[in-house]
Amino acid sequence: MPEARQIVFSYQEIAEALIKQQGIHEGLWGIYAEFGIAAANVNNASGADLVPAAIVPLARMGIQKYEEEAPGLTVDAAVVNPATEQD
Repeated sequence: MPEARQIVFSYQEIAEALIKQQGIHEGLWGIYAEFGIAAANVNNASGADLVPAAIVPLARMGIQKYEEEAPGLTVDAAVVNPATEQD
């Protein structure tokens, strides 16, 4: 079997992993992304001329608590990481 070069996760799978890593056991949580913005002059498609361009880096990523379910984005920590007697 060839070596995997990409492993892709849904927003909910990422939120679930971070909920477990942080030991969160209650509430609705979903992905949080913070973007930056910068500008630069870059070569156009033909490479002949410079054109202004926007660069939008992903500055930070995490999870945030939601008051309501956002389908496709949020997960319930009580379901994906239920508390145990040790918690």
